Amino acid sequence: MTSTTAVTAPPPERARPRGRAGGGLWRAVRSNRKAMTGLAILLLFTLVAAFPGLFTSVDDPDRLSYRPRLGISTAHLLGTTGLGQDIYSQLVHGTRESLIIAVVAGALATVLSVVVGVSAAYLGGLADDLLSLLTNVVLVIPAFPLVIILAKYAGKGSLTVILAVLVLTGWSYGANQLRVQALALRGRDFLASARVRGERRAYIIVFEVLPNMTSLIVANFLGAALYSVLSAAGLQFLGLGDPNSQSWGTMLYWAQNQQALQTGTPLWSIAPGLCVALLGVAFALVNYAFDEIGNPALRPVRRRERKERKRA
Repeated sequence: MTSTTAVTAPPPERARPRGRAGGGLWRAVRSNRKAMTGLAILLLFTLVAAFPGLFTSVDDPDRLSYRPRLGISTAHLLGTTGLGQDIYSQLVHGTRESLIIAVVAGALATVLSVVVGVSAAYLGGLADDLLSLLTNVVLVIPAFPLVIILAKYAGKGSLTVILAVLVLTGWSYGANQLRVQALALRGRDFLASARVRGERRAYIIVFEVLPNMTSLIVANFLGAALYSVLSAAGLQFLGLGDPNSQSWGTMLYWAQNQQALQTGTPLWSIAPGLCVALLGVAFALVNYAFDEIGNPALRPVRRRERKERKRA
């Protein structure tokens, strides 16, 4: 008799549950201290800008309602200015314009960087030569003196002018980076297959090239926002903004005009200066964090050593 042995098939493997879209990025951001610190600061400033009434009961911070040069108290957390205004309420209400300048100017400069840099790399030829020449010319010109000249002759006193000047002077560095990245992608197989399918250039750039450059575009936005925060505060401090607007740079302008440091109201200058620096630090921290997330070589050595020990 011949005995037959039944062959049992191995049980089918259970399909692994797929994570949510963007879950990996959120986990990477959540485990990065720089990212969480920067995002926490940005969230705080966003809440203050969106809902100033939650943080101060003063509706008009420019109203001369108090005795000049009052010290710190429960009624005036940062004292009063030499003109009799509450410094804390000015600081709270000035957050909105400062944050708007950072986000709007950073976003518009990033859009201009993407249009110029990616178009130059993908189109090539004469278009690449002309756009690269324009980018390099703007790059070699000292940025802040150019900002001052443009703001001076474009007409001071307008938020639109400040935004336009910051965009025109803040796009070139990002355009240069994006052009280099797009040149590296131009010869990839997925772009060649899109061209063989007969896709239009605009479709290839928007749906094939840009999704592969998302991390670099985000990093450029954060860098442009940081540049806009510092440059706008400098312009307003020099009196090239609207002196009647509510922003941190305008506070610095009036504090300098009224000699706040010499007349016993140092917080009039120190508080907005610290806020400008803190907002800049927040954008810089998030920018560094995205660099670390996108490039493992930039991650701290201790974290890599810890992971290697766990694997071993």
